[in-house]
Amino acid sequence: MIEATKEIEADKVEANLGGFLFKKRLSKLGSGKSGGYRVLVAYKKENRVVFLYAFAKNQRSNISDKETAALKLVSKGLMAATEKQLKTLIKEGSIWEVQNE
Repeated sequence: MIEATKEIEADKVEANLGGFLFKKRLSKLGSGKSGGYRVLVAYKKENRVVFLYAFAKNQRSNISDKETAALKLVSKGLMAATEKQLKTLIKEGSIWEVQNE
């Protein structure tokens, strides 16, 4: 996830879906990105990256327009959230924090 975050920050994404929502391809262990996963990510430059949803490319080709709209709402909310609100979500187990140590 750390490498994917660096690529997102470098604008190496497959699609900007608007509303802070981006599509990123990730490779599967032992194979390339073509046989890997698609990940939907909420991202705001110099703010935060939140991995929202992932699926194997061999299990589904894409998400629906309805799912995209819902994820955009989630993205906007997460990007507008204060640090206190995010800490509450982490404490509740609603989201997890990954740190690059």
